[in-house]
Amino acid sequence: MPDRVWWPVRGTDGLYRIYDRTQQPRAWLKAVYLPGIPLITQIDDGTVAPTGPADGAFTSSISSPSVVIELLRHLAPEPGQKTLEIGTGTGYTTALLTHRTGDTNVTTIEIDPRLAHHAQTRLHALGLHPHLITGDGEQGHPPNAPYDRILATASVRTIPPAWIDQLRPGGLLLVPLDSPFGHDLLLRLEADGHGQAHGRFIAPVEFMRTRAQRTPRSHVGLGWPPDASPDQWQYLHVTVGPAGQHIHHHASAP
Repeated sequence: MPDRVWWPVRGTDGLYRIYDRTQQPRAWLKAVYLPGIPLITQIDDGTVAPTGPADGAFTSSISSPSVVIELLRHLAPEPGQKTLEIGTGTGYTTALLTHRTGDTNVTTIEIDPRLAHHAQTRLHALGLHPHLITGDGEQGHPPNAPYDRILATASVRTIPPAWIDQLRPGGLLLVPLDSPFGHDLLLRLEADGHGQAHGRFIAPVEFMRTRAQRTPRSHVGLGWPPDASPDQWQYLHVTVGPAGQHIHHHASAP
């Protein structure tokens, strides 16, 4: 956890309060260990310095412990499995993945060079040495593919083809997908070995968008059925492959 983080809710002054470990050690520690609260580690792609209360768009955070636990529970990585993480951030989830699967089995990608450097410093201090790549996570990392597991800690509007291409048959992809319902949905896909992956949504979530997919787009154009209902998202089935992304009602839907 960085020494300075922003609280994700505006104060009465309209700004996001900052917690400074050196100035408010007890408050900082309490915020860090709250199970359900993410903390903001970057605003406006780093153009806002973490020196005090601020306003702007959240562009990086450290997910709350409860969310990280849920991500890893559904990803279910096993020791020795090759895992790709999209979005290193602070390195928190990376550390847990590396501890679980082993140093040489984790590849993690961070698009922001400063965040990547800080994460690598923290991970090395813990004796953890995953393959940390600075670059665009939507391209994956072909040199270490195929992967048994791929985890995205940033949401997308459409699944990048590289992620499907770099999954081994039977491999799992866990990713927050933008939905028409005002929030993301956590999607779990399994590669079929024939260039496609199939799966279902698991839970409503909120994640920051990848940089390349921040621009809003028509959900129908992204493969969503026009009659998709916010109270029946769990009955939607997703197929991703060379023909694109297709979301349709599952046969078991009421």
